[in-house]
Amino acid sequence: MTSPRPLDLVLVWHMHQPDYRDHASGEFMLPWVYLHAIKDYTDMAWHLERHPGMRAVINWVPVLLDQLEDYADQFASQTLRDPLLRLLARDHATALTEDERTLVLERCLRADNSRMIEPYPPFKHMHDLFRTLEAQGGPALRYLSDHYFYDVLVWYHLAWTGETVRRESELVPRLMAIGQHFEQHHRHELFRLIGDLVRGVVGRYARLAEAGRIELSTTPHYHPLAPLLLDFHCAREAEPQAPLPETSIYPGGRERVMVHLRAALESHTRRFGATPRGVWPAEGSVSSSLLGVLSVNGLAWTASGEQVLAHSLGAAHRGAPRSHYLYRPYRLRGAPDLALFFRDDKLSDRIGFEYRKWHGSDAAANFVGELESIAAEAGADERPLVSVILDGENAWEHYPYKAYYFLSELYKALESHPSIRPTTFDAFLLACSNAGAAAGPPPAAMHQLERLVAGSWVYGNFATWIGSTDKNRAWDLLCAVKQSFDLVRASGRLGADSLAAAERQLADCEGSDWFWWFGDYNPSASVASFDRLYRAKLANLYRLIELPVPAVLSEPISHGHGDPEGGGSMRRGDAAAPG
Repeated sequence: MTSPRPLDLVLVWHMHQPDYRDHASGEFMLPWVYLHAIKDYTDMAWHLERHPGMRAVINWVPVLLDQLEDYADQFASQTLRDPLLRLLARDHATALTEDERTLVLERCLRADNSRMIEPYPPFKHMHDLFRTLEAQGGPALRYLSDHYFYDVLVWYHLAWTGETVRRESELVPRLMAIGQHFEQHHRHELFRLIGDLVRGVVGRYARLAEAGRIELSTTPHYHPLAPLLLDFHCAREAEPQAPLPETSIYPGGRERVMVHLRAALESHTRRFGATPRGVWPAEGSVSSSLLGVLSVNGLAWTASGEQVLAHSLGAAHRGAPRSHYLYRPYRLRGAPDLALFFRDDKLSDRIGFEYRKWHGSDAAANFVGELESIAAEAGADERPLVSVILDGENAWEHYPYKAYYFLSELYKALESHPSIRPTTFDAFLLACSNAGAAAGPPPAAMHQLERLVAGSWVYGNFATWIGSTDKNRAWDLLCAVKQSFDLVRASGRLGADSLAAAERQLADCEGSDWFWWFGDYNPSASVASFDRLYRAKLANLYRLIELPVPAVLSEPISHGHGDPEGGGSMRRGDAAAPG
C-alpha cells in the first residue's frame, strides 16, 4: 500500500483590533479588545496548550497588545476607563443614569442572537422583553429596573466568555445556573475573573513560543495599509480604472511606513524577548515597494493572498491548476532575501465561513481530506506547503460552542496525521536550508517571482479600503490633517511631549480599519460607530497640533445599510466564492 504523501501546513491566526481609545479622554469607546480576550485569545491559547503536536503562527498586531496592557493596568489599579467594566464593578447603591441605561441596551442587546443570546434562555428572555418594550416606544423602557440592566450586563459578559473558560471555571456555570437577580458580589466575582483572563493572555502565548510550539509574528504597529501610504497609485495595478483620492499621494508615506514597522519590531522584541522573523502586513497588503522596506529591515518572510499571486503570475498561469503554483514559497527579484508565502483562499474561507455550519468532527475531517488531496496531486520530488491564514477572532462566535469542537477535532487530527506536518514559516525556512540532511521528499522549493502586482488578501486588490466615494473622502480628510501636522512639526512650535502625543494620534488615524467600514454595503450601526470614532480621532489630532477642527469633521463620511456575511467583520479572499 502506498504511503500518504507528505505535506507541510502553516496555520496563521491573525489577532487584531484597532485602537478603540479616545486619546482625548483616555476612555475606551468600544469593548471589543477585552471581550475578544476573554473569549477568542483565551480559547485559542487553550487549544494550542492541549495539543503539544500542533504548530501555528500567531500574528499579534502591536496596537492590540498596547490595549491589552492598558486593560491589565486598569484591572491592577482599579481605575477603569471602559464604561461597561465600570458598570460591572460598581456599587448597587448608585442609581444608573439614563445614559448608562442606554449604553447597556445598545452594547449588550445587539449581540448575535443566534449564538450569543438564544442559547441562554434567561438572556433571551431579557432580550425579548427589551424588544417588546422598545416596540411600544421609548417611555416604556423606563419601567425597567436597574436590576434588569445589571442582569443584562452580567449575561452579556457570560455569553462572551470563552467556551474553555466555561468548562474549566466554577464561576461561569454557577452564574449561568442562577440565571437572574444577580447580587453585587456576583458581578464583582465575574469582574475579577475577566481581569485574570485579560492579564494572562500575552503570557500564555509567550510561553508557547518559548517552548517552540508557535511562532510569533507582527504587523506594522497601528495596522496601516502600507502599500497605499507608499503610493495610492499602486491600487491601479490590480484595478487600472480604480478612482483615487483627490490628494495624489499620502504626504511622507515612506517615513510613516518606517515608523509603523520599526515601532512594531521594537514592541515585539520588548514584549517577547526576540525579534520577529516575519510580518503579516495589514490586510495581507503588499507591493514591490513594501517588500523592499521589509527586506532592508531584516525580515525573513511575509505573506499575502492567493489572488495577489494569481495576478502577479499573469496570463501564463491563467487556467492552470492551483497546485501548479500556489503551494510553494517565492522570492521577488527586487527583495531576494525575503520569502513570500500565499494564502490558500479556499481552505482559509472554509474555516472563516463554511465550517461553522458543519458538525465539528465532519468539518475537521473535510479539512484534512482537502489537505490529503493537495498532497496526492503534488509531484513526488517535493512536499507542498499549504498556508491557511485568517482572522483568529471573529469567526468563532458564529460557530456552535465558539468552535470548541471544531478546533479540538482539527488539532487532534492534524497532530496525529502520518503525513501532514503542522509547522511555522520560520521552521519551514530552516527546513529548506537543511533540506539535504532530512529523509523523504524535500520541502517545496523556492521559486522566483518576476513581478508583484500590488494587492491584498481580499480579492487581490485594495477596493475594500480605497476607490469608492466614501473611502476616498476618508483618505482626503487624513491627507489634509497630515499636511497640517507636517507644517506644525516643521515649525518647531510643539514641545516634545505634545509632538509625541500628536504622532501617536496620527498613527492611530492611519490604521486600515477605518477605511474597511466605510461603504453602504456594511451594516448601518457598524458604519456609524467607526465613522464617528474615526472623525473624533482626526479632530483630536487637529487639537493636539493646536489648529481649529474643520467643520467637515462634524458630518458623517459614510452611511451603511447592508447586511454582509458575518456582519462585515470578515471577508472572503476570493470574489468568486459564495457569499
